[in-house]
Amino acid sequence: MNRAFAVAFIAASTLVLAGCPAGVGGKDYSRGQTRAVQEVQMGIVESVREVNIEGTKTPIGAGAGAVVGGVAGSTVGGGRGSIIGTTVGAVLGGLGGAAVEESATRQKGVEITVKLDSGRLLAITQAADEEFRVGDRVRLLSGGGTTRVSH
Repeated sequence: MNRAFAVAFIAASTLVLAGCPAGVGGKDYSRGQTRAVQEVQMGIVESVREVNIEGTKTPIGAGAGAVVGGVAGSTVGGGRGSIIGTTVGAVLGGLGGAAVEESATRQKGVEITVKLDSGRLLAITQAADEEFRVGDRVRLLSGGGTTRVSH
């Protein structure tokens, strides 16, 4: 029983650590984006809309859930019942683990529509880590397929 608890605890800990959201905001940079040239454009915020940014969906959440579910299911019955319980527990645990990971890493975001000084209109979605208001003068930084808005 202690072994089953240890396995379940390790799997649950892995799921929690995997659930830490990765940054996708105006202030967040990946290692690959550092020391790279970015194009800067200036503009005025036309509109701001709150959005939800979906969470991550990696095999870690499903795998950890499957382990926990399999361990829990193995305690049901004996012989064939234990095998069936393990299988059903692993499948349900995998589905539940994936759902928990996605939910835990979901975050609030904003869709910012900016009218550039050139007259072009762009909409950028990013994490809500900075407050924007209609009429704000902002800069757009673009490079490597990523665009972010900042003051």
